[in-house]
This record gives sequence, structure tokens and C-alpha cells, in this order.
Amino acid sequence: MSTLIAAILFIGVIAYALFGGADYGAGFWDLTAGGPERGRHTRELINLSLSPVWEANHTWLIFCLVTLWTGFPQAFAAITTTLYIPLGLAALGIVTRGAGFAFRHALPEGRAEQLTGTAFACSSVLTPFFFGTVAGGIASGRVPTDGHGDPLSSWVNPTSILGGVLAVVVCAYLAAVFLTGQAQRREDEPLEKAFRDRAFAAAVAAGLAAVAGVFVLHSDAPRLFHQLATVGAPLLAVSVLCGLTGLLLLRRARTVLVRGMAVIAITTVVAGWGVAQYPYLLGTHLVIQQAAAPSATLWVLVVISCVAAALIAPSLLVLYVLQLRRKLG
Repeated sequence: MSTLIAAILFIGVIAYALFGGADYGAGFWDLTAGGPERGRHTRELINLSLSPVWEANHTWLIFCLVTLWTGFPQAFAAITTTLYIPLGLAALGIVTRGAGFAFRHALPEGRAEQLTGTAFACSSVLTPFFFGTVAGGIASGRVPTDGHGDPLSSWVNPTSILGGVLAVVVCAYLAAVFLTGQAQRREDEPLEKAFRDRAFAAAVAAGLAAVAGVFVLHSDAPRLFHQLATVGAPLLAVSVLCGLTGLLLLRRARTVLVRGMAVIAITTVVAGWGVAQYPYLLGTHLVIQQAAAPSATLWVLVVISCVAAALIAPSLLVLYVLQLRRKLG
């Protein structure tokens, strides 16, 4: 039962990496779009794409937090009492990002509108970076079972920095692929070409970061490196294959196929991390069964997760489909 709950938790992590990641990545391209005049069309496309869905995408983060503290309270306590600095900065980034995006729409053009837009864009880059450092700290075994680990070295280390950088470039890649499709549906050829180029550049950057990560993990997180090279290798191979296929198709195929390749590539690489970490919840210690809540709590959590999947997942699917078909204002 505890393994089932861990799998449900990781499904939520993958969903947030995909939907929330594309959300954050759009902010990255907002930040790098240029000045008010040069980046106007890019920001208009980002606004039209994000406005109906950006709040809904955080549903997955809430689901992950509730599942973690309910199903694995010991692990939740250990993570929050050790990695409270990057978690706090990520939470601040989420609030700043939401406020900046909301006020950018409400304020008239001018200095205030530019300031709120900058807050939205900068926090869209910093938030996934801090989430990546949290993942790196957990995966490398720097969170003690009893919590209260070192508040700096737990997330300021090679594996955590690698996780942060990978999170940013992967989010940028996902967003560029999705925005290419949005530009294509709006028959905006200049923006479509611009985002194809950005998707290609982000994919190359992600590949280079992944290659560098091999050496980082070998020296800084040997168990994780070994597990990724063995039990996680098939999933990583699928990720590489889909990533390369997406790059080859980027300029030749419709974006729906490229988007599918991107989604599979990101899903399998995150799943590879989960497989490599199993059976531990905190990298190199605290087995899943040891950290689990009582059996009665786990059963209730399974039932609630099934009900949530039956009610919320279809609603989100309808929302995304309506947005893709340009049915939402």
C-alpha cells in the first residue's frame, strides 16, 4: 500500500513537471523577449496562452503536498525542516509570479505594468530553479531521516545546482514547444518560427546540461548515478530517443507530434529518477515502508485520490482542450 501511495505521489510530480513546467517556461521566454516594443507580440501570445490555465496548473503541486504530508509525514517533516530555505523561496516565487501576472493585466501600459511583468518573468525562472535544488537535495541523500539537516549544504551543492539548471531549461523547452503550437493555430508564422528556434535552443541546452550531469552525479551522488545507469537506464534511453526525435521533427512536422515527443521525454526522465531512488524516499535512506503513515490512513488516501482523479482530471482535461481549441477568452 505504501508503494502504491508513493507511485500516486510521483504521478502528481510528473504532472506538475509537465503542466507547471510549461507554465514556468513561458515566463522564461517572457523574461528574454526583449523590451516593451520588441517583445510585445511574444508577450501577447504568452498572455493568451496562460490566462485560462495558469492557476489550474498548481492543482498538481497542492496534490503532491497533501499526499506527501498525509502518506509520509516523517519524510514531509524531514524535507521541510531541512530544505525550508529553497522551499520558502519557491513559495515566494509562486506568490510573486501570480501577483505579477494578475496585475500586469489590470494595470495600464507604463512603468507599473513593466514592473509587474518583470516580477512575473523573474519569479517564473527562479521558482523552478529552487524546486530543482530541492529535488537534488533529496535525491543526493542530504535530507536526514530526522530532519533538521544543514540548511545551506542541503541545497547548495553540485547535484542540487544541476537539478535547478535542468528544471529551468526543461521548463523553457516545454513552453517553447507548446507556444509553437499556439502560434501555429493562430497562423502567426513569424512567432511560430521564433518559438521553434527557441525550442531547438532549449533542447540543446537541456542535452548539454544532462551530459554535464553525468559527471556531477558520478562524483556527488554515486548511488543515484549507479541506479540511473542500471534500473533507470531504459527510461532514460526512451527519454533521449524521444528528445532526439522531437528535435528532428521540430522543423518538419506538426507541433502535435513534437509536443507528444516532448511530453514523453520529460515524463520518462522524471520517472527514471523515481525508479532510481526506489525503495528509498530520501535518496539513500528512509525506505518508503518505514516512512509511511498507518495503513488506515493510506487506504483513505487511496480512496480520496481515486475520487479526485474521477472528478478533477476530466475537468482539467476539458480546460486544456478548450484552451488548445481557442474556445476560452
